[in-house]
Amino acid sequence: MDTTTLDLEKMKTAAGNACRMMKVLSNPDRLLLLCQLSQGEKRVGELEEILGIVQPTLSQQLTVLRDEALVTTRRDGKNIYYQIASPQALAVMTVLFDQFCEPQEGVTI
Repeated sequence: MDTTTLDLEKMKTAAGNACRMMKVLSNPDRLLLLCQLSQGEKRVGELEEILGIVQPTLSQQLTVLRDEALVTTRRDGKNIYYQIASPQALAVMTVLFDQFCEPQEGVTI
């Protein structure tokens, strides 16, 4: 088998995976959820309070993140806790924070 073709197939698969993640991250509510979860595990109620995302929308967006395997959950009594499960998502969130959230000297927005 030609290694160029093999590498191209790997690249296509990787590109598809990257595009799928970027599509998930392109929603502002999901991006904010992952930003909060990048700081550590949070209860659903905490996320609702911190971000002001109302329950139906919050549940819908957390389901998308869970379905894409970007977050995992654990139950403790009546509480459900979320945490980031994807090292790739965490790495992307770090870059986005550095580029868009962290104050930069001499840069005004």
